[in-house]
Amino acid sequence: MNASIDSRFISQLTRETVALVLAGGRGSRLHELCDWRPKPAVYFGGKFRIIDFPLSNCVNSGIRRIGVLTQYKAHSLIRHLVHGWSNFRPDQGEFMEVLPASPSGHWYAGTADAIHQNRDILLDIKPRYVLVLAGDHIYKMDYGLMLARHVDSGADMTVGCVEVPRVQASAFGVMTVDKAGRVVRFDEKPARPEPLPGYADQVLASMGIYVFNTEFLFDRLAEDAANADSSHDFGRDLIPSIIENRLVYAHPFRDPSTGSRAYWRDVCTIDAFWSANLELVGVSPELNLYDKSWPILTYQRQLPPAKFVFDDDDRRGVAIDSMVSGGCVISGAHLKRSLLFSNVKVHSYAEVTDSVMLPEIDVGRNCRIRRAVIDRGCRLAPGTVIGEDPQADGARFRVTDDGVVLVTAGMLGQVPAAPDGTAV
Repeated sequence: MNASIDSRFISQLTRETVALVLAGGRGSRLHELCDWRPKPAVYFGGKFRIIDFPLSNCVNSGIRRIGVLTQYKAHSLIRHLVHGWSNFRPDQGEFMEVLPASPSGHWYAGTADAIHQNRDILLDIKPRYVLVLAGDHIYKMDYGLMLARHVDSGADMTVGCVEVPRVQASAFGVMTVDKAGRVVRFDEKPARPEPLPGYADQVLASMGIYVFNTEFLFDRLAEDAANADSSHDFGRDLIPSIIENRLVYAHPFRDPSTGSRAYWRDVCTIDAFWSANLELVGVSPELNLYDKSWPILTYQRQLPPAKFVFDDDDRRGVAIDSMVSGGCVISGAHLKRSLLFSNVKVHSYAEVTDSVMLPEIDVGRNCRIRRAVIDRGCRLAPGTVIGEDPQADGARFRVTDDGVVLVTAGMLGQVPAAPDGTAV
């Protein structure tokens, strides 16, 4: 990036930008975890929802004009946004607005169609740049740097990208770039992707983050909408159609202090979700949630502190290498390498190891829980054993290829019920 681009210039760019967050996806590979909520509304990190990360990135980057595009079972997501993301200043031109698909017209057919259906809102606001974001990834990123690179390069479109192992490429859009960083080829979820030069086991994958010059975006969306053969998707249709004749550049996502690959997770499977959450209980996790310079914001209920009670030899409330959120009570139970969201009750003599527990769970006496993801509102009867017998677990619950057990209230014959009436 040109050395002349300074912070004052970047702050001007962010003020001239509208961010549109695509948050309508079901998250089918998360299976029952997304039966009642879209993937961006899935819980993460002890107190957050996944969508809190791109929204926090916007606010921390100075972008305070944000639209969130919803579709699949959006109730819990919308309630979270209303409760936790309503502190903007409309009198200063700021907003966070929910933009649902309208069945009176038609549902969003693809990512490009979702933006096209909301073009009237952009025409009214008249931003100079449009930042399109996926609402279902975990990362911390300064979008101002990407905007500055976009302007400095003279690009019509800039694509945020990250290196991923070649064996995972079939889950992403994969880019080929020249020495200047211009995208010369884009393959959506290729079976045999072209590796990065000099790195046979790495590819350059799209993060689902795009910067557009607004007028250019309008023109391309209109062309795509008129094409009956298009699936109206950025990766499948829009990007491949423009890279030959227009300037599309890649923006590698790097740690600004070290230049190395920055933290980015697509928690698209139960195993990935379990692993990314449990990474956080380590001594120095790659994702720093304690960074005061880049806070992750969310809606927080008013809850008492976590409580650990009893100190008998066989009945001691203990948590080792774990994260425990507000409202939790560990009553003579033992936690190890686990992450508990709010209002989880673990009763005497229970053992919870290598597990992720979403809010409002009750773990009965003498339960043994290992390598599990327990969904919100589950009530585990005394003596329940999960994670020790794959065959028994498979008869009742979902067991992944890596042996992680997903348990939901429905699998237990229960209906999740939060005491405050909040959505799942």
